[in-house]
Amino acid sequence: MAKINKATAGIMLAAVIGGGAIGATAIPAMAADSTGSSSSTQSTDGYGTGGQRGPHQANGKTEEILTGDTATKVEAAVKAAQPDATIERMETDADGATYEAHITKADGTRATVLLDANFTVTGTQDGQGGPGGGPGDAAADGYTSNG
Repeated sequence: MAKINKATAGIMLAAVIGGGAIGATAIPAMAADSTGSSSSTQSTDGYGTGGQRGPHQANGKTEEILTGDTATKVEAAVKAAQPDATIERMETDADGATYEAHITKADGTRATVLLDANFTVTGTQDGQGGPGGGPGDAAADGYTSNG
């Protein structure tokens, strides 16, 4: 068996320790990157499809996810107006209507259905609306009134 002199052994030991330290610091960084995955299903907070944004504020109000009887009534009204649509999320509206439902229509386009306090559909905005705007959003695509 070949003998390794002390200098060579010291260099090898330093390389192993140094490499281990570098690897140990990289592992948490890699783990943090892997936790940011997105989901295409409805999340428990109601903002889960296709990278949807969370609640926003306008006019001093913050939108809130609808639950219980209110959600049931909004869902029924939206399904009556858009029977083949998929509801992505339902929430209070900070921009003027009482409630809104973000939907995907049967043809794949997105829209926001607006409702009043009596659960009557008052209009539909093409796109998803909300902060940020851009192609496919209500600010760019317009508004259709039902009344």
